[in-house]
Amino acid sequence: MRLHRMAAGGLLVGAIFAASGCDGFKANPNFAQNAAQSANAAQPTNLAQSATVASAPVATSNTAAAAASAATTTGPGQLQSASGEPDSGSAPANLAAAQGSAAPEAIAIDAASFTARPTATAKRRLLIRAQVILDRAHFSPGVIDGRNGTNFRRALSAFEAANDVAPAPSGLATLDEPGWQALVGADSAPVTQDYVITPQDVRGPFLGRVPTAMVDLSKLAHLGYTTSAQGLAEKFHMDEALLRALNPKVDFTSAGTSIVVVQPAAEPLPPVARVEVDKSNDEVRAYGASGNVVAVFPATVGSTERPAPTGQWAVRSVVSNPTYTYDPSRLTFGDRSHGKLTIRPGPNNPVGSTWIDLTIETYGIHGTPDPTQIGKSASHGCVRLTNWDVAALGRAIKKGTPVLFVGAQQRKA
Repeated sequence: MRLHRMAAGGLLVGAIFAASGCDGFKANPNFAQNAAQSANAAQPTNLAQSATVASAPVATSNTAAAAASAATTTGPGQLQSASGEPDSGSAPANLAAAQGSAAPEAIAIDAASFTARPTATAKRRLLIRAQVILDRAHFSPGVIDGRNGTNFRRALSAFEAANDVAPAPSGLATLDEPGWQALVGADSAPVTQDYVITPQDVRGPFLGRVPTAMVDLSKLAHLGYTTSAQGLAEKFHMDEALLRALNPKVDFTSAGTSIVVVQPAAEPLPPVARVEVDKSNDEVRAYGASGNVVAVFPATVGSTERPAPTGQWAVRSVVSNPTYTYDPSRLTFGDRSHGKLTIRPGPNNPVGSTWIDLTIETYGIHGTPDPTQIGKSASHGCVRLTNWDVAALGRAIKKGTPVLFVGAQQRKA
């Protein structure tokens, strides 16, 4: 990997990253120091995609000096400055965490309890409550959607293992009485809340739709949200369909409107001492210094055509909001006839909100523009998480954190 760095007035103002085994990445200003320190890391070459970020002021004079003294290397592309898009990994601002929403459906969700044979409506309410509790415990179900999907069952399995709940006889856990009691015993707080749509939520500009062709993506000035509803759903870790179901006939473009949303994870992860990427189970696990599991995330991990790496590597840096460069001379997918294309930052950028750069060239852990596809569609060799999960992980790691790839590649396409 090549890095291009420029220092001016104590600021780390640019960094160029490129990747060929993966999709691309973003930059988090909170990690300016990690980016500056990584200038002394080995510089692998033969990379295919690139991104540039404008980082925040460096916190210490030593870091600024490191950035100023870093060697400048010309990379295959350049990063744009950060987009200013709200950080999807941050806790939403105006939460009413002490109490749940007063809406009738929200009250029913907060009161949901386990029964052996629930109605379809009761089951959805139960699953919404369970998914929010898992999200807040950092056993991520991916998008909160009220469905009994694979990502939810993997999260439940990991939670039960960490809390000494008897495992399922075989396969992934299914929510039962012991599992439910472990969930509500750990967190009995309301999972819903009322949220007032802010002017920032509806400011836009919004895309309406995201083009599928790289050449069309490259024509956009910013890869923002398609609608304010998409932005609100991501802010609260929700499936947009669930957001709309909880708020029928609501105009999501009107600031000042009160809506029902869930109360997702707000507490940051504790420091992460090592990360495991499980290729067999499409899962990323984060461990604390004592060896305990502190977070589990559903993931899309490579494919048989473009497999993820094997062995132990390490975190080189964490970046957010980059551009994405499609370079057909180094990639094997997409329409190659338009040549190299630059796709600008935004939450619907092909690589989501955060890029965790690894010491194996061209590979990293990054976000996605479509969180509903995590664990369901293949990646180009890298590890794909939801935007909020990768942002949370990015805050909890540091340069040098070990990342171990385990298991056998399962994803076919």
